[in-house]
Amino acid sequence: MKINIYYGGRGVLDDPTIYVIKKMEDVLIELRVEVHHYNIYEYKNEISTLPQTFKDVDGIILATTVEWLGIGGFMNQFLDACWLYGDKEKISSIYMQPVVMSKTYGEREGILTLENAWEILGGLPCNGLCGYVEDRGEFESNQEFAHIIEKKAENLYRTISQKAKGLPTSNQAITRSVLRSQSMELTPQESEQLSVYASDDSYVKKQKEDIIELSSMFRNMLGQQIEDEETEFISSIRSHYRPNPDISGRFLFVIEGKKKPLFVAVDGNDIICHYGEEESDVSLKIPYDTMNNIVSGRESFQRAFTVGDLSAKGSIALVQELDKVFPFME
Repeated sequence: MKINIYYGGRGVLDDPTIYVIKKMEDVLIELRVEVHHYNIYEYKNEISTLPQTFKDVDGIILATTVEWLGIGGFMNQFLDACWLYGDKEKISSIYMQPVVMSKTYGEREGILTLENAWEILGGLPCNGLCGYVEDRGEFESNQEFAHIIEKKAENLYRTISQKAKGLPTSNQAITRSVLRSQSMELTPQESEQLSVYASDDSYVKKQKEDIIELSSMFRNMLGQQIEDEETEFISSIRSHYRPNPDISGRFLFVIEGKKKPLFVAVDGNDIICHYGEEESDVSLKIPYDTMNNIVSGRESFQRAFTVGDLSAKGSIALVQELDKVFPFME
């Protein structure tokens, strides 16, 4: 059995949903279920590709947190991607268990939203789990709550194992109506015209030549885009470098949305800057927008680190020296 967990919250430390899905994941692993966990916020630039991860899954858990109103942006974007790009035939055989925890009002409405959305997509919703959490520490230490969470995970396992069925719903009727493919109705004259084009060798040949020309143009554009991506930020970093004899170090910037990390090494007047894995003194994880704001002079490394947009692993002292050797805001 294979189950995917999709977390639609923001990943903040005090999010009670993170504790709940971790508890459920542990139970499912004990039941010998293959579990894959996806934090949607880590795929915010690739959300449209996430429905492709439904391949070979038997069930999924959609988990999110109500922080002020409704289920939030990342989960809504993911459901939009399922509607636009998901394999409806595959979705029709997938069981979905919603998990919605709330730090304000609205967890029951959140559960209902996820269930309705999955039914309209054609999937099979299961009984979900929702709750209001005022104090996460007290919530996590409550053994009765832990037992309820574990039972919900076991119920999902049983539902999938037994391939439980439910009664028909109006949402399913809407799905059949909305997703019904529309046939193209042509007049006899239009059909005849299409037949003429299809049998015209010169016309078909010209269409093939146009397709080849467009393909070549798009390949060139893609090649340029890849080249730009592999050099982005490098020229700005080099031009803003201010050597400091007291500062030397190797930095590895893991920029969200980039396939390769950006390596920067400084030592006196020397600077090395390129994309690729290298041994470093400090590894920094940073969103693309934040990195762009910094090199554009709209934000500093220190401020990004202070507010949590930039996280570091390694020599934290070197992070505090970044604004000295790269004064983008001057």
